[in-house]
Amino acid sequence: MTAIAPTHALRAALTGAIDRALGEADVDPLLVPSRQPGADLQANFAMKLAKQLGQPPRALAERVLEALGDAGGLLTSAEVSGPGFLNLAFAPDALARWGTAALADPRLGVAPAAEPQTVVVDYSAPNVAKEMHVGHLRSTVIGDAIVRTLEFEGHAVVRANHLGDWGTQFGMLTQHMLDSGIEHLPDFAALGVLYRDAKQRFDADPAFAETARLRVVALQAGDPTTLALWRDLVAVSLEHINAIYRRLDVTLTDEHVVGESFYNPLLAATVDALLEAGVATESQGAVVVASSRFTNQDGTPAVLIIRKSDGGYGYGATDLAAIRYRTTDLDADRMIYVTDARQAQHFAMVFDAAAAAGWTEGRQVEHVPFGAMLGDDGRPFKTRSGGTIALTELLDSAIERAQAIVDAKNPDLDAAERADIAQAVGIGAVKYADLSTSRQRDLIFSFDRMLALDGNTAPYLLYAAVRAGSIATRAGETSTVVATITEPVEQALLLKLAAFADVLDEVAATLEPHLLCTYLYELAGQYTSFYEACPVLKADTPEQRSSRLALCTLTAETLTRGLGLLGITVPARM
Repeated sequence: MTAIAPTHALRAALTGAIDRALGEADVDPLLVPSRQPGADLQANFAMKLAKQLGQPPRALAERVLEALGDAGGLLTSAEVSGPGFLNLAFAPDALARWGTAALADPRLGVAPAAEPQTVVVDYSAPNVAKEMHVGHLRSTVIGDAIVRTLEFEGHAVVRANHLGDWGTQFGMLTQHMLDSGIEHLPDFAALGVLYRDAKQRFDADPAFAETARLRVVALQAGDPTTLALWRDLVAVSLEHINAIYRRLDVTLTDEHVVGESFYNPLLAATVDALLEAGVATESQGAVVVASSRFTNQDGTPAVLIIRKSDGGYGYGATDLAAIRYRTTDLDADRMIYVTDARQAQHFAMVFDAAAAAGWTEGRQVEHVPFGAMLGDDGRPFKTRSGGTIALTELLDSAIERAQAIVDAKNPDLDAAERADIAQAVGIGAVKYADLSTSRQRDLIFSFDRMLALDGNTAPYLLYAAVRAGSIATRAGETSTVVATITEPVEQALLLKLAAFADVLDEVAATLEPHLLCTYLYELAGQYTSFYEACPVLKADTPEQRSSRLALCTLTAETLTRGLGLLGITVPARM
């Protein structure tokens, strides 16, 4: 049974008290940290209701206070302050009981969603025949953190890797394979050579370019020979992509690949449906959707090209076919698209068209944009020669730098264990640096900052989790009961631990993983304050020692679970 977080229980108690006192059951009281001495939280609702009910806010707050009482034993004190705030202090015994219950709860006191949804998360989306580069990092890492959090919250999540596996370049590649007698590519390196050679021919030889375009037609028509070559290209690319996913420890696999090719048979029907609904119109032989929100530089409405004048389909058609499939076949309640912020207008126009067609009524469709990845100089993160950095190279560098730090800090550890720790620290540092920045901001990439052992970094949090978890080992005993809360820092730590559920709810609602990063950093800091002020192994009494050991364990488990939701693995030692 899930241990209900004190803040959740208090909010429910307050809602009930407001209903009993004022007859306003639909009011959700805002709980924020209190700045008043002796209080933990401040409830704000009276100011909002005062104008609505035509009564003084302080009088409203006093009526709710009387109805609230001690909130079923949750509170040790409650009083009205200022113009109508309720200052609330949790009872130490109530927090201790929750801490004990949370330790016995596999979910650490996080209740599953009351109304689970089917959620499609569209993320990563690399391209076949091209190496994954740093530009794919943010979508992959942010999307995976969102997926993990939503699943933990209890939602049915459908991962959708919108693989770029269709289009003109495949005519170029398959034609060059035919001309060169290539039936199978042995590895991704061979694919890189193939792509380079085919592109050179395409750019230099108009006759080849024409045959390549005809080969696209053959591919779209289902020509068996062309399809066999195309499948080989996809298979070799997926080997490369999956190897990176394994290194990054993201949860995408082949079963989540729903590439552009998947929607190809659905495009004609999608265009017909848009025309029939009056959402799309024909214009100079093409089919377009004119925007009511966006305009071109000359003031004319921006258009989403659904079908080109030559009969080919634009990206808009594929994205609209995807929405139609996700609503009709998957019955998605919520659809989330994690892409570069530069695609914001495109997706806004796609969502507008889908809404106008009636496909998304009663459903949430959200674009989750993220900023660019920049170097220390504030410019796009590239190699010294100005090229795009391959994702494998970036991860190699992170692990190598982490290895040097681990070797210097733990020279006595076995080499294999040091390598495992370096892997966890290096990959964790890259992911945490991305996730700890508000996704809408540009990410300034710096190995020195992300691998620092102090500050808001993965190494700092990994060390905090390992340190908190190792105390029970040093003590030679485990404890699962929080029984004695005598110091303010103990209560502050329990309050921060209890806020885990609230933070996850906020991340699920806002799709902002940096909120979880901030919480974990603050939790680690709160734990340090507790550890410095409260002896654990040398506590005054056996009961106090056992209770503080339990607090250490709950902290370690919360840090480990939180980092896990970010896709970061905590090693056994640091």
